[in-house]
Amino acid sequence: MRPFDYVRVREVATALAEAGADSDASFLAGGTTQLDLMKDGVLRPGRLIDITRLPLGGVELRGGNLFVGALATMEELAADPVVTERLPLVREALLRSASVQLRNMATIGGNLLQRTRCRYFRDPSVAACNKRKPGTGCAALTGAHRTHAVLGTSDHCIATSPSDLAVALIALDAVVHASGQDGDRTIPLTGFYRPPGDTPDVENVLKPGELITAIEVPLLPDGARSDYLKVRDRASYEFALASAAVAVVLDDAQVITSARVGLGGVATHPWRALEAEEVLTGGAASTDVFRAAARAALAGAQPRPQNAFKVELAQRTLVRALETVTGVSS
Repeated sequence: MRPFDYVRVREVATALAEAGADSDASFLAGGTTQLDLMKDGVLRPGRLIDITRLPLGGVELRGGNLFVGALATMEELAADPVVTERLPLVREALLRSASVQLRNMATIGGNLLQRTRCRYFRDPSVAACNKRKPGTGCAALTGAHRTHAVLGTSDHCIATSPSDLAVALIALDAVVHASGQDGDRTIPLTGFYRPPGDTPDVENVLKPGELITAIEVPLLPDGARSDYLKVRDRASYEFALASAAVAVVLDDAQVITSARVGLGGVATHPWRALEAEEVLTGGAASTDVFRAAARAALAGAQPRPQNAFKVELAQRTLVRALETVTGVSS
């Protein structure tokens, strides 16, 4: 690991000032991914700003929204009674994300910023990775890409976003609160992540030195039914091959009056499936409608030889999640 300086801060203003004074600095919170990447030589900050003592923890209900401090842990959020009662898909996404040990350490802000699990990104001995070294190419295009993305890809990167939580939050229209040298701002999660395009190294819209302070999550309406279904190679601890976060509201005639769909494991960033929501909204709760929605969600997929199975897998995952929440079976 490359030597680095270390400073611990206790106020947000101090953290922002430290980051603004050193372009080679990086914030350190739970560190569950960051330290691994530093050990592997993928990340090489010259200075770590330890923000674990900042007053950015806690989970609080304000009106109809849940405010989650950026330093709240995954386990803390999963155990919150409001999440259990009103946001069960968030709880399911968290519990299926990582082991208890990791959930007790990893923060919510860090979870939203975690880096891809692409083997080429995480192996500095591989020269071609546009996400790690812009302009070097993408080894996954012609290499092993079974777990890579089929949605939102470009000729420069097909790495898959690893976050389960972000898939649930993007379906809920969550908002990121951030602070920087220019002040505070809010960013809808649907506009937080950048598609890879020709600059896959730029993964989100945060400015240099900007810090996530909280995530605001609207509660589901009364009567909403939701689920997070994750399909993976093994049940114990693994990233998604495909996942679906769904929330629907049905009227007395079993017509879907509201639908929200997020997909994970298949896209370069947490994926809001608006096309599927359009098919579902106003439709009857039936397997035929669910299949039509799933086809719409994956209509823009661009699979490659090793990951073509993900198109069918993601469709089936979405249909199964919708069947589960509505009680409809094929």
